[in-house]
Amino acid sequence: MSTDVQNSDTIIRPITNSLTAGKLPKRAPLWTLLASLAVTAAVFLVLQVTGVADGFNLVGTLVFGTVLYCVTIYALSYMVEGARQAKDRLMTTLVTAAFIIALAPLVSIMVTTVINGLPAFITPTFFSSSMRNVVGEGGGILHAITGTLLVTGMATLISVPIGLLSAIYLTEYGRGRLAKAITFFVDVMTGVPSIVAGLFAFALFALLFNDPGIRFGFGGSIALAVLMIPVVVRSSEEMLKLVPNELREAAYALGVPKWLTIVKVVLPTSIAGIVTGVMLAIARVIGETAPLLIIAGFTASMNYDLFSERMMTLPVYVYNQYVSQGVDSQAYVDRAWAGALTLILIVMVLNGAARLIARIFSPKFGR
Repeated sequence: MSTDVQNSDTIIRPITNSLTAGKLPKRAPLWTLLASLAVTAAVFLVLQVTGVADGFNLVGTLVFGTVLYCVTIYALSYMVEGARQAKDRLMTTLVTAAFIIALAPLVSIMVTTVINGLPAFITPTFFSSSMRNVVGEGGGILHAITGTLLVTGMATLISVPIGLLSAIYLTEYGRGRLAKAITFFVDVMTGVPSIVAGLFAFALFALLFNDPGIRFGFGGSIALAVLMIPVVVRSSEEMLKLVPNELREAAYALGVPKWLTIVKVVLPTSIAGIVTGVMLAIARVIGETAPLLIIAGFTASMNYDLFSERMMTLPVYVYNQYVSQGVDSQAYVDRAWAGALTLILIVMVLNGAARLIARIFSPKFGR
């Protein structure tokens, strides 16, 4: 009996020791990171002083400092905590570094846009006037915001019913070659360049009205709808597939027709995800420039009629202000940055609205 206990102790003790080994101080990773960055910065400063480098390399300091930190924290953790914890710290560092690298461009874009666009953004007339008869400072973005809302709203009215009904067919009714063909073409449309959608809308209406110079807002809505439909179809299809089959079977057991089951059971259950997908589809197309530049054109005046004359939109406004600079070029550049900032804020609002709608309409599972 005593021999068995001793054998068990000899087996358990190494495992216990490996799991309860020493532990680095809580702030050790932070101090190690600061020390690594300091050493790397010192190296680059020496290179600058000796004339090897032209100036201080901030990006190089961050990159090589991160590499040095990974090596150092792995070595310290291996010596103190063991191989298992050292690997865990190394993978945590790599994942965090990948996240920061992915986030850096977004933060850079946001900061740059805010800094450059804020001066024109806060002017009193920026949101209350158009660019009609403005050749220097002043002017505003009201006509572009109005055009964006009208064109994108019409594109949403066109694409959402088509996309949602297609998703319902693929999920609830589609079988055989037709469903496979629809799925294939939806996937192909997802990768179609936006300028192709603009050329399609332009060619369509140029043939219908026999006018090779046709430009109007409704054409832009058709181009954006071509881009929105595949996104709505795919997102709605995935949401409908998440509805448990037990809910459908329960409705069928009560004698409810299939169409009524879809309307009363399937759609309400998945409405949060569907609305979120629609909002994200709107956010995806609202910044398109090429198709709107081709078919909707641009103008400096207000236009509330989608079916007549050219219509300005925010992406085209930003492009036009930067490309067609007047005598006071800085005023045009400032308005371009302010228009880009406005567009980013609109996209942020749409994404926030999508999250809010998903939270409000998501099914409640509490008793």
